[in-house]
Amino acid sequence: MNIQAFYAFLYFYLMCPADIIGLWWAVGSPLVLEPNKICRKNRKLSGKQRYICRREKEIVEEAVNGARLAIAECQYQFQTRRWNCTTARKSFARILRRDTRETAFVYAITAAGVVYTVTRACSRGSLLQCTCDNNVRDITSDGEWEWGGCHDDVDFGYMKSKEFMDDRRKKKKGDLRTKIRLHNNEAGRLAIREYMTRDCKCHGLSGTCALRTCWRRMPNFRDTGTRLKDKFDGASKVTISNDGRSLVTEDDTIKPPSKEDLLYTEQSPNFCKPRKRYGSLGTQGRQCVPDSMGLEGCTLMCCGRGYTQTQVTVQENCKCQFIWCCQVICKTCTSIKTITRCL
Repeated sequence: MNIQAFYAFLYFYLMCPADIIGLWWAVGSPLVLEPNKICRKNRKLSGKQRYICRREKEIVEEAVNGARLAIAECQYQFQTRRWNCTTARKSFARILRRDTRETAFVYAITAAGVVYTVTRACSRGSLLQCTCDNNVRDITSDGEWEWGGCHDDVDFGYMKSKEFMDDRRKKKKGDLRTKIRLHNNEAGRLAIREYMTRDCKCHGLSGTCALRTCWRRMPNFRDTGTRLKDKFDGASKVTISNDGRSLVTEDDTIKPPSKEDLLYTEQSPNFCKPRKRYGSLGTQGRQCVPDSMGLEGCTLMCCGRGYTQTQVTVQENCKCQFIWCCQVICKTCTSIKTITRCL
């Protein structure tokens, strides 16, 4: 399955009921990442999703871009883990059907990705529905700086992410799985909205900073991914309360999770061996670092099975020089590298 088909599958999964997903697996229809495919008439979309598909097609395009960004970040954050956010179709589908830590992270990072790309499109003027956020202009602070410039309209991006990802599930919000996924979606959005930064430009003679004009910016998405990865490591296992209205931690001694924490209900497999039921592909053939005691080390990655080492000859550009104007001339260097893979 190519990477484009995977991204379309991700949004198809998030937006469509389980029976439609089952039908998709039965017929094996190829999916291509195109907004018009996400919004096809035979898709069972909610009211808000249907409206966005009909009236705000450019928002759908940015949501697709958000999915791309999210999965790329997921793969970066988990590249040294046994589960590396693989895009293998059946594996990822089975991961998403469960309520593990991994599922929580995928939902959160995807919701964050949609906020980020929609908001970014607002700031660059690509959307008719929004521009810059002008609500915090002309507020001074001791005469040293004032709000101005183009603020990122994160509230609009937040709203569209919520409409696009949450609306279908609201009808079933009494369900434990739905409560958890709505919570993790919100945690992803808050990882953007609650961590806006302030950028400033100095004004004054000879470069002095007697007065600064400042504007609000979204955090770098890598920082958002790292923040959610920390939440993944500290995620809370929860169950439904007796009255069915709230989520509670299974261990009474654990501090109740906040809106920014990730939640799950079932333990993850160890991902050492292939387990179809859990979407585990195992770690056989994965690269590892022999002498490292970290997660990327062969001891942990290979689950005690051992590893093999193979020497390969690699040719790379080296000793590059810039020649005025305008060439870069490099030599070709040959080296022998050792590749270590799990048995």
